[in-house]
Amino acid sequence: MLDAAERLLAQGDASFSMRELAQEAGVSFATPFNQFGSKGAIMLALSERRIAAMRLRLSETASPDAAAARVLAAVEIATAVMLERPAVNRAVMGAIGAPAETPGDVFSQSALLWREALGSGEGLAPDMRATALKTLPVLLAVAFRGALSFWTVGETSNDALEPRARAAAAGALLGFVHEDDRAKMILRIEADLI
Repeated sequence: MLDAAERLLAQGDASFSMRELAQEAGVSFATPFNQFGSKGAIMLALSERRIAAMRLRLSETASPDAAAARVLAAVEIATAVMLERPAVNRAVMGAIGAPAETPGDVFSQSALLWREALGSGEGLAPDMRATALKTLPVLLAVAFRGALSFWTVGETSNDALEPRARAAAAGALLGFVHEDDRAKMILRIEADLI
């Protein structure tokens, strides 16, 4: 069902009906409703599918030792996933950005991605590590979603998505890294935003 929804979205049909989805999937009209309940739930499932792909790639990638470097590597992975099928992913992001009858689990899944990227916080300022591990996954989820929101509506180009998302992540990390690493973060932010 999700593959069929992606095929329809790839054809530029973000307004597909559940009937069209059933036809594309080769199933009865009732099957999409029975499996998902609504088109909104299908879009949430597609978003969760993207986050699962990001998490899988992160787990399969040799990662740097320092938490901040791992977060920036995770941004690269996450934006690469989104840019593989930009039209599909913009449609999914647009759909999940609208009010839904039943909220999904996208936020907690996104926070989990960033929690995994942080690991145990190696390289973060020792006096800030506990706070960072509690708060940064949420801050990074919000920052990445913000970058995706501007990309979704076309205010951020495909080429600018990764640098802007990386700058947002670096900004969230800024207060949690060692003092001597802050200058590097500021340079990273400036380089990505200029």
